[in-house]
Amino acid sequence: MNKSLEDYLKNIYSIQNSAGKVTNTALSEKLNISPAAVSDMISKLSKSEYIENIPYKGFKLTTKGETVAINLVRKHRIWEVFLTEYLKYPWDKVHNEAENLEHASSDELIIKLENFLNFPKYDPHGHPIPDKNGKIVHEELIPLSEICINDKAFIKQVSDESSEVLIYLSKVGLKLNDEIKIIDKIIFDNSIQIHFRSGNLFISEKLSKNIFVRKKKSE
Repeated sequence: MNKSLEDYLKNIYSIQNSAGKVTNTALSEKLNISPAAVSDMISKLSKSEYIENIPYKGFKLTTKGETVAINLVRKHRIWEVFLTEYLKYPWDKVHNEAENLEHASSDELIIKLENFLNFPKYDPHGHPIPDKNGKIVHEELIPLSEICINDKAFIKQVSDESSEVLIYLSKVGLKLNDEIKIIDKIIFDNSIQIHFRSGNLFISEKLSKNIFVRKKKSE
């Protein structure tokens, strides 16, 4: 497969996991490619049996297509771990580098790299890494935007699709596994005030939807 086909499958997998239903419009917006170009590629992927295309109802990956997509996700996330831990890349820059490396890496290389890294379970942004058999252990997380006032939670995952989000989190000092408490929720703009470590911070609704947490059990 070429890089373009692999990117399509991986992005279909991403939309499928987040929205359930994949459409030409959703894929076009995610890839920033014209709907006509997307339709042409979807036709090719369908003929090659990587996706099942249901007219007027969107499409989904077949087992064949999902296997390719998950393997790409695995390669991507393992490279991100290596880049942050050994080359000291900041977490807002590893995504684009890993995008290139995932396509050029053999399965054998990734197995050796995984072993070298002592079998990491999560990438630098908190996303689970599939094992060599494609198995992924998902943790039950919820967006920060859905947490109630006075609830406490641990930051376990952040979206890596926007470097601006990651840059801002680094700027204010929020990290994975930080414990936070919801101080207030502002009704007119749905922003949230949180307390973490030694200070308070306001977080916009858009940002809070890109941070995923695990609620702390009541003491």
